[in-house]
Amino acid sequence: MAANQKLIIDNEHIAEEFFENSLMLGIVAPIKDYQFSWRLNQLLGFDFRINNDIEIQLNKKKRIYFFCIFEYAIPSINLTHYLYNNQHDGEYLLPEFKHLDFLWLIKGDLITIDELKTLIQAIKTLPGVQLVTEMTNEKIKHKQHLIF
Repeated sequence: MAANQKLIIDNEHIAEEFFENSLMLGIVAPIKDYQFSWRLNQLLGFDFRINNDIEIQLNKKKRIYFFCIFEYAIPSINLTHYLYNNQHDGEYLLPEFKHLDFLWLIKGDLITIDELKTLIQAIKTLPGVQLVTEMTNEKIKHKQHLIF
């Protein structure tokens, strides 16, 4: 490689690979992330736990903002749930979705439409949850912010 050649990171390709075999939900629930994950665990029998190893750090306005991620891998199958906090100290992980409090990424073996509908309906029954919506990758402008 010549000394003056630059390596270019293809963020679009990285995002495509990261979001392959995944679904994303947006949730409006103005409650603390630890309370929300605890309520989900109680309702769904999940075991969401904060994973500091994949925490997202964004540099904005000469500050570093930390967005925690809760993770739950379903034993015996290739399916993992990630719950992102979309807001920290006045900044947003996905600024195009400021109205959303949480982002729920489901990666791995895809779930059926019926399983997804059942999950959405269950989440909506939790106290404090105002909205649960499926998000399409095309509408997410800052996909690279979700990659850990």
